[in-house]
Amino acid sequence: MISRSSTVGSSMPPVFVTGSTGHLGANLVRRLLDDGVRVRVFLKRGESDEALEGLDVERSVGDIRDLNSTKHALAGCQGVYHCAAKVSTIEGNRAHRRELFECNVLGTRNVLQAAREAGAGRVVVTGSFSAVGHDLDDPSAPSDETMQFYPMDRTMPYERSKALVEHECWRAAAKGQDIVVATCCAVVGGSDYFPSRLGRTLCDYSNRKLHAYVDGGFEFVAARDIVEGHVLCMQRGRSGEKYIFSTEYKTISEILDLFEEVSGVPRPHRRVPTHMMLVFAEAASFYLSRFHPSFPQRFTPGAIRLLRKRRHADTGKARRELGYQPTTIRAAVHAAYKFHYDRKAIANPRAKPPRANADGEGQDFVPSQGAGVTPEGVAI
Repeated sequence: MISRSSTVGSSMPPVFVTGSTGHLGANLVRRLLDDGVRVRVFLKRGESDEALEGLDVERSVGDIRDLNSTKHALAGCQGVYHCAAKVSTIEGNRAHRRELFECNVLGTRNVLQAAREAGAGRVVVTGSFSAVGHDLDDPSAPSDETMQFYPMDRTMPYERSKALVEHECWRAAAKGQDIVVATCCAVVGGSDYFPSRLGRTLCDYSNRKLHAYVDGGFEFVAARDIVEGHVLCMQRGRSGEKYIFSTEYKTISEILDLFEEVSGVPRPHRRVPTHMMLVFAEAASFYLSRFHPSFPQRFTPGAIRLLRKRRHADTGKARRELGYQPTTIRAAVHAAYKFHYDRKAIANPRAKPPRANADGEGQDFVPSQGAGVTPEGVAI
């Protein structure tokens, strides 16, 4: 069943967005609405739609794992942003791994088939930097779009599922479907309603619940930048290609410095060696995944292994072909802090108020003409 809005330009077909309640999706929907685009979102029955409250969008309820409901929801749309995915850094049990496969791989197949049969035009699919290959002799060397995912290492089920998502994309593209993959790094910014793991880490830090950390590094992308990347892929991307979008590489120590800057809360100085934490995380995750699968795991072996690699991204292709110009992670952290502070998720009375203009990132987008993994900061 589709609930239609009466105020968004009814003369133009809507753009279809999956994953609209997630961190990326919530920011993307706001950007599209700011650009004057009519938007239809696809919601899973029973999930919270707090991220969409007050927004002038059409709502359709279903599940990307169900082809018929996906077809019904997508009918009449022109342009598709497929952002929905189950994100996880744990090995999990058999049921968890099957859910990852069905949501990410089969769900993507269904969205692509529904878009193809509906004649909906270009599909921009959100990819993951964790499914991009790396230099096997120097994992920290910059990775670009030509590097193949290496499945011979120990990898997380999520990483493998996102590699298979790309396989579904290229299989459909080989048959002539118009598809572009927008590769996403760890997102930082506002409109983080779920919230993301990094958002929860920022709240825990500001509430003085973090007492130590494990260092490492990863590529982070501002919410504003990854949204801009998706819009650029829709407008200018070459069909059958993927583009990596990152804002900056940061170590976890540098992220904690930014957390201290925005909150005024002193950062923890105790750093746990990664090899010690990895041993502990392996045992803890093994036990929790099998006996308490719903218990949230703050740190996981998969996340620690990613951070140890200190992977860097080469965004040259997106810059050259799409005109991508990233902002800063500092601005994104300020926007994230203001979002969570305003929602009263930060209860520490000693945490300082956000700066007045912090909501510029992720809120006040610069409209474009014709717009149509998350690894966490490992802290204790």
